[in-house]
Amino acid sequence: MPPTKRNPTRTVDIGDLAIGHQHPIAVQSMAATRTQDVVATSRQVELLQQAGADIIRIAVDSRKDVDCLAQVSEKASVPLSVDLQENYRLAAHVGTFVDKIRYNPGHLYHHEKNRSIEDKVAFIASEAVKHDCALRVGVNCGSVDPDKLSLFAPDDSVSPMLSSALEHCEILDRLGFHRYCVSLKDSDPNKVVEANKRFAEQRPDVPLHLGVTEAGMPPDGVIKTRVAFEQLLSQGIGDTIRVSLTVPFDDKGEEIKVGRQIIDDITAGRFRSVPKFEQEGLNIISCPSCSRVENDAFVELAHKVRDTTEYAKKHNLTIAIMGCRVNGPGETDDADLGLWCAPNFVNLKKGTQLLGQFGYEEVLTRLRQEVDLLIAAS
Repeated sequence: MPPTKRNPTRTVDIGDLAIGHQHPIAVQSMAATRTQDVVATSRQVELLQQAGADIIRIAVDSRKDVDCLAQVSEKASVPLSVDLQENYRLAAHVGTFVDKIRYNPGHLYHHEKNRSIEDKVAFIASEAVKHDCALRVGVNCGSVDPDKLSLFAPDDSVSPMLSSALEHCEILDRLGFHRYCVSLKDSDPNKVVEANKRFAEQRPDVPLHLGVTEAGMPPDGVIKTRVAFEQLLSQGIGDTIRVSLTVPFDDKGEEIKVGRQIIDDITAGRFRSVPKFEQEGLNIISCPSCSRVENDAFVELAHKVRDTTEYAKKHNLTIAIMGCRVNGPGETDDADLGLWCAPNFVNLKKGTQLLGQFGYEEVLTRLRQEVDLLIAAS
């Protein structure tokens, strides 16, 4: 992509990597293993580095995770980013081992509810300064700030994300902290395009991290991601990307390879998408897995769901498969049928209604029954 087409964002340094401005678009991924499994997580880091990752993200949700992060970081040769999940105070302990801290505005409500959001952001920013870290404000469709949701129509999911991102930019600016980027992610590539275009119009100075969250399994997950990236990167919007795919742990490097291929194609003018992504038939949404996943069988389950429901591919149904309790409940609400996975069972939902909790094998039979009911009622 010609440099003249890039949005005029400022430069943000992440370790020895620079993003934004006219710097090359960075390609990143996230370790899908439990952080406390040091051997498995170190292997993930090694595989992603071999695939050419510019940044690798690792999640922490406890002091034990932080202790293990310290061991994993010793094996890293590229900048590491840490995902604070729901515990923002861990920012005080992770900065020594990483170069960037990602926090989700929608998760700042879970701890110390009497403390203001601005105070919590100020704490994170001060720790980032202390440890020479960049920040990412990571807004996700399934965990948006509840106060923002109440300000907009129920069918408008983009405006609450945008409002939350802009608010946190203003907070960081007031604090005098400018070493940050923003992400606005949804499982619908059209909403990803809309959200990032609107943000870029209002804050062209802020680097953007692009991604379609819970894009699912290849090839559909690749197609959804390509659609969003082609629409945004071709217009100069986007400074770092992540392709989120539900793949076996040993294949995690595929996310990096797909991301670089998309960038290369856009640079060469090879486009495969249409102006608007139109979802026809069965739509399976699944997260790419991360250290929050409490049962590795989640990835296998996602593939079994796809195979089990293949017969319904011509019907306009959405099935969401999520691997954890953090994003699982909220991000299955908009699906016709949703599965979010606990350590020993799967929560099966119909919209926002919980149908029950089932074993990993048992749930497939009930899922098919519910698919048949939806088809019969359509």
